[in-house]
Amino acid sequence: MTLLPGTLDLLVLRALAWEPTHGTGVADWVTLVTGGVLTIEEGSLYPALQRLERQGWITSDWGRSEANRKARFYQLTPSGRQELRRLAADWHRYAEAMGTVLQHGQPRPWS
Repeated sequence: MTLLPGTLDLLVLRALAWEPTHGTGVADWVTLVTGGVLTIEEGSLYPALQRLERQGWITSDWGRSEANRKARFYQLTPSGRQELRRLAADWHRYAEAMGTVLQHGQPRPWS
């Protein structure tokens, strides 16, 4: 499924809320928790990680992956946690509003 505009930052920040991980770990986590409905392509993920780091919402350090390969590990900063809370609240309001719209019956015709 194609990601809706504005969801990539939220997905990345949420994936990093648990512990520092590398880019592949972020993408794998999103795929796992959504049962494969959402996936993040490498071509979108790494520019997003760089952008989030420039914004000060994440930091990165070099480390070793599970496969003992050199990898950049990302983690949330305090301002990143604050941004995650803001984005999550916005998406909860959006999803609630969309749910309300979808549950309504036939719209009234315009007069």
